[in-house]
Amino acid sequence: MFLAGDWQSSASGEMFEATSPATGELIATVPQGDREDARRAIGAARQGAEGWARETAYARAEKMHAIGDIIGARREELARTLSLDQGKPLRAEAYDEVDELIEYWRMAAEDGKRLGGELPNSFSAGKRVLVVMRARGVVGVISPWNWPYTMPAELIAPALACGNAVVWTPAPTTAVCAIELARCLADADLPPGVFNLVTGPGPVVGDEIARNPGTDGVGFIGSTGTGRLVAQAAAGKATLLEMGGNGPLVVLEDADLDAAVDATLTACYLCAGQSCTAGERILVHRAVEGEFVDLLARRVTERILLGDPFNDRTTMGPLNNEPVAMKMDEHVDDAVQRGASVVSGGARAPGHATPLYWQPTVLAGVPADARVAVEDTFGRVAPVVAVDSLEHAIELTNASPYGLLSAIFTADLGRGLEFADRVRTGWVNINESSNYWEAHLPFGGRSGSDSGIGRVGGSEVMRSFTEPQTIVLTPHTRA
Repeated sequence: MFLAGDWQSSASGEMFEATSPATGELIATVPQGDREDARRAIGAARQGAEGWARETAYARAEKMHAIGDIIGARREELARTLSLDQGKPLRAEAYDEVDELIEYWRMAAEDGKRLGGELPNSFSAGKRVLVVMRARGVVGVISPWNWPYTMPAELIAPALACGNAVVWTPAPTTAVCAIELARCLADADLPPGVFNLVTGPGPVVGDEIARNPGTDGVGFIGSTGTGRLVAQAAAGKATLLEMGGNGPLVVLEDADLDAAVDATLTACYLCAGQSCTAGERILVHRAVEGEFVDLLARRVTERILLGDPFNDRTTMGPLNNEPVAMKMDEHVDDAVQRGASVVSGGARAPGHATPLYWQPTVLAGVPADARVAVEDTFGRVAPVVAVDSLEHAIELTNASPYGLLSAIFTADLGRGLEFADRVRTGWVNINESSNYWEAHLPFGGRSGSDSGIGRVGGSEVMRSFTEPQTIVLTPHTRA
C-alpha cells in the first residue's frame, strides 16, 4: 500500500495471494487493507489536499506529464504485468492499454490548465462577480479489473489535475497491476498524501472510502450491484458512477453485413467480452439473421485465437476470474435451455493452464428474455436475437434497465439518427462497434438507469471533481 508518500504494510499485517488467470501461478502477495488502512489513507489525503489545491494548474500539469513519461518508459513491464495479472493478450491488447494510459495523463494535464470559471454580471451596480472552480478536497476512487490501468486513470488523473487528493482502492484480482501503476505515481514525487493506494476487499476498504466523512467525493467504475452500494454509502457526497451495461448492437436489413460482423467481433470479444460496452446482445433483422450468423461464426474461427497471452498470435486470453466464468456457464446454459443454438464455442476450452479459458461463443435464436440477452454477462459471447423492424429493436433496447451504450448498423442515416433520438442510452454509435469510444468525449449512463450517473471522459470528469464558488466583490469607496 502507498500512504502519505511511503510504501507500507497493512495495519493488520495480513496479506492475500495474487494468482495469474493465465498461468495459475502465484504472482505476488499483496497487503490486505482494512478499514483502519482506509482511514489512515484518508487522513493522509486530508493533510495533503490543501497544499495541492493551492498549486497552480500548470505545476500540477507538470506532474501529470511526468507520470505519463514514467509510464512510457515502463511500457514493456506494465504490459507484461497486465497480461499476467489480468489475462489480456500482450500483443493484441496489453500494449494498447498502456499506450492509452499515457494519453489519459497527458489529457488530464491539459484539461486541468483549461479549467476556468466565469465573470457573470451582477444585478447591483458597482459589484463584480467571480465564479471559480474549486477542487472538492479528497476524492475516493474505486476501480474494476477489466481495464486495470486506464479505468482508474479515467478518474485519478483528472481528480489530481484539478487539485484533489486521491485515495484509490482497486479490484483485488488485478492488485498487482494497481501496484505497478501506483509505482509510476510514487516515482513522480507527488507531495505526501496527494495520492494514496489501499489494496484489499471492496466491501471493506471501498465501503470505508465511500462512507467516511473525510472523503468529499467518490468516483466508481464497476458493476451495477456494487455501484448501488457505493451510492448508498456515499450519500450526500459528489458521486460519479459508471456502472454496467447491456447495450445492444443492432443490425438492420439494409446494413453492410461485412462491416457489421467485423464490428461484432470487436463488440463481443475485445477484452474477452469483459466490458460494460460489450455487445451483450446482437439484435439482427430477421431477413438477414441467417447470413449474419454464418458469416460471424466463420470470422470467429478465422480471427479469434484463444491461448497463452504471451504468444504473439493469441488474440484472446483467459477470463479474469472464476465468478465471471461461472456466469458464462450459467448464461449459455440458460439460453440453450430456452431454445438457443450454439453455433460455435459454448464451453470452457480444455488443455489450458487454468479453467478460465472459455471458448469464444456465438449463439443463434436467442430469446429476448434469456439471461444472456438481459443481464450483463461480461463474457465472450455473441447472443443473436432476431428482430422484425427498427421499431422492434428500439423497443427491446429501451426495455432494458441499463442505459449505457447502444450501436446500430444501417445504410440509411435517417434510420440511424431516429434510433439515436429514441433510445435511452448515454452513447450511440452508428455504423460502428459498441466498444468504440474516444477518451476525451463524455461517456456514461442515462439518468435513472442501472448504468450510473455522471460522465467520464476528458474535461467532463472535472465537473464531478470540482465545484463552483461564487465570489462577490464590493469595492470600498472613500468619502
